[in-house]
Amino acid sequence: MSKNDTPLALRLRPTTLEEFIGQKHILGEGKLLKRAIIAKRLPSLIFHGPAGCGKTTLGLIVAQNIDADFIYLNASFTSSVEVRKIIQAAKKKLEKEARKTILFIDEIHRFNKLQQESLVPDTESANINLIGATIYNPYYYLIPSLISRAIIAEFKPLAKEDIITILNRALSDKEKGLGDMNINCSEEALAHIALLSAGDARKALGALEIGILSTKEDSSGKINFDLNAARESIQKNIFYDKKDSYHYDTISAFIKSVRGSDVDSALYWLAKMIKSGEDPRFIARRLVILASEDIGNANPFGLVLTTSAFKAVEFIGKPESDLILAQATIYLAASPKSNSAYLAIDKAKKYIEEEETKEVPNHIKTHSKDYKYPHSYGGFVEQDYGTRNKYYFPKDTGEEKKIKEFLENLRKG
Repeated sequence: MSKNDTPLALRLRPTTLEEFIGQKHILGEGKLLKRAIIAKRLPSLIFHGPAGCGKTTLGLIVAQNIDADFIYLNASFTSSVEVRKIIQAAKKKLEKEARKTILFIDEIHRFNKLQQESLVPDTESANINLIGATIYNPYYYLIPSLISRAIIAEFKPLAKEDIITILNRALSDKEKGLGDMNINCSEEALAHIALLSAGDARKALGALEIGILSTKEDSSGKINFDLNAARESIQKNIFYDKKDSYHYDTISAFIKSVRGSDVDSALYWLAKMIKSGEDPRFIARRLVILASEDIGNANPFGLVLTTSAFKAVEFIGKPESDLILAQATIYLAASPKSNSAYLAIDKAKKYIEEEETKEVPNHIKTHSKDYKYPHSYGGFVEQDYGTRNKYYFPKDTGEEKKIKEFLENLRKG
């Protein structure tokens, strides 16, 4: 395969730790992973993080550093039989040639529990050095016996400055990059690609390559790659999986922003969920819950509004439902907050679970003649309704302040 046929991202793949850019939180001086690589004393490794941030590249660097064979598998297209053959061959090579084998399994989360368990004996006896890679949180998807035998390394999206460094390296490298071409590339163009690549070096390099190769030379033979050309070369993708931690982390950030009365942050997370294709009914349901849990009687209309919003979202659908969700989000974020209803029912439920269950007093049972009808006493009359325990503590905020004053006046008689 010639240079022109090989993707730029593949040609520029770093081959040493010194060339590797980013992930200083796991590869900085004194960090466990770096010490293990340099010392060539590696247990199993589990790399997790978004695409294009260096997981496979670091696996190759590790293999080179410990002078081991590198075998790449994708769990989506690999059977247990194939893995078994590879491990047996690696074991023979280790016995005959004293040469190690790194088995790099991409998307390892796709292996079922039995497939994962089959890897444990050979990783523990060091017949292979296992490196598993996944975009998901391994603690959710991998079995404990693999987790306990591995260094878990979280890869983060590359910083904008890291992406720009990688792009400049591509422009200057005459052997593997684009340095042998007559290119005038603006800083604004690189910054735009770095921003929209969302920390994905592979995506950034792909955009730079297609952008430059599709830009015509001027009369002097120079390729002028400016901001407009960059805009035509890349689209922004939002990594978001509706079944995993990214989904739950985003809705958590959304709810906490509304609870914290940060209208703008709430709208940002709402927009991210909308752009990522989140089910608007899911968002609407969470707003209904929040209206009771975090606002409650401080603004009782919050529950009315969110219930109406939920019905409207179901009735109207996308894209107009975006506006309905935005309106409800703004209203709740800007409302006074109270969790006293949530705390009250939680206390009452715990009392039911932990204490002796009380019988209903005779005078408030069905058709009791001893029941005192409050309306006959001007709306309130003192009598035993079953408990003297106090569960509800209203707050001095919003409409709930009126409830607090009303109850206090009743108790004062």
